[in-house]
Amino acid sequence: MHTFIKKLGPGLIFAGASIGVSHLVQATRAGADFGFGLVWALLLIHAVKYPFFQFGARYTAVTGESLLDGYKKLGKGVLTFYFLLTLATMFTIQTAVTIVTAGLASSLFGSFVSIEIWTVIITLVCLLLLIRGKYKLLDYLMKLIIVVLTLSTLIAVSLALFKNTKTLHFHQVLPETSLGIVFLISFMGWMPAPLDLSVFQSLWVVEKKKQVTKLSPKAVIFDFNVGYLTTVLLGLAFIMLGTFIMYDSGKTFSNSAGLFSAQFINMYTQSLGTWSYLIIGVAAFTTMFSTTLTTLDASPRAMSKTSQLLFADKTFFNYTFWIILLTMGTLSIFFFLASEMGLLIKIATLLSFITAPFYAVVNYGLVCSKHMPKKWKPSIKMHLLSWIGIIALIGFTYWFLITF
Repeated sequence: MHTFIKKLGPGLIFAGASIGVSHLVQATRAGADFGFGLVWALLLIHAVKYPFFQFGARYTAVTGESLLDGYKKLGKGVLTFYFLLTLATMFTIQTAVTIVTAGLASSLFGSFVSIEIWTVIITLVCLLLLIRGKYKLLDYLMKLIIVVLTLSTLIAVSLALFKNTKTLHFHQVLPETSLGIVFLISFMGWMPAPLDLSVFQSLWVVEKKKQVTKLSPKAVIFDFNVGYLTTVLLGLAFIMLGTFIMYDSGKTFSNSAGLFSAQFINMYTQSLGTWSYLIIGVAAFTTMFSTTLTTLDASPRAMSKTSQLLFADKTFFNYTFWIILLTMGTLSIFFFLASEMGLLIKIATLLSFITAPFYAVVNYGLVCSKHMPKKWKPSIKMHLLSWIGIIALIGFTYWFLITF
């Protein structure tokens, strides 16, 4: 059992990075606005994105190199495009998740300091943890956080179900208004996560292979599947929470970080009882802290590797440079746009959605190329699912562009 747990890691870090704004904010809102009506969207987007996330773990497990090394083999233009895309989105995404985490910290631990101060505290704590502990500490923390997150969320759902007096309807719906369609696109864009997380997943697998020498491709893929299934189950759990507590209540969430967090916790405690405050608070805060911590590690790790491949083996643009730059950029954006949490999240999710076809095509092309051993190339079923996924992602993007 100890050996089994030791081999787990990148998949759980993937889950920690995924289960954040997409679950706490978007999935809860989906339940609040549509009840169980968007469960189809949750399941569909997980199925559509699955191959392209899995290819990140698969490629690295088999070849021993990250997706970024593979991108360079496909052409320097591919890697350059990735570099520019990440540079354009990393600050917005980090700011969005940090704002929500700071709002929850303020609601849970007291508003004796401002949201701005909480944002600085959380960002610096994550920075210190990552600079001192690096991947090894991240791996350990995420195993603990995912257990706490899963248990607290499932307890919260059980309490909400027990208290529920509404008639449950499972009729699936397709939003018809422009606002509803934009929400659907946003919901699916960051559920369970942007596709660039496949790159981060491959980098975490590289680090894990340094710790566990005998880490087979099957073990890596199994670890990824555990993490991916966790994102599905907790996505459903947050839809259920939104449905039980807010659906047909006439209430809506605020776009302000502090107000949203207070509303989120207060609505649950009012419905379930004040004694549930700690459970709801722990579920919400661990959800967002895990995302803040993992994304602060992921983008600098990816940008450092990309800089190394593009510019020189020994470049000034290393992990420390990028994580400090991301920290400074996050805090700068926050102090100018603190009241626009909703707008920031919308921008980040929509950017993630419209860039998804790029990652889908490139990841699929890489695992089908000569750079992937024949034995580990996709099966016929995975080929079929990949083509369906690529067509679906391009279709969703086109649908958004003509609707927005």
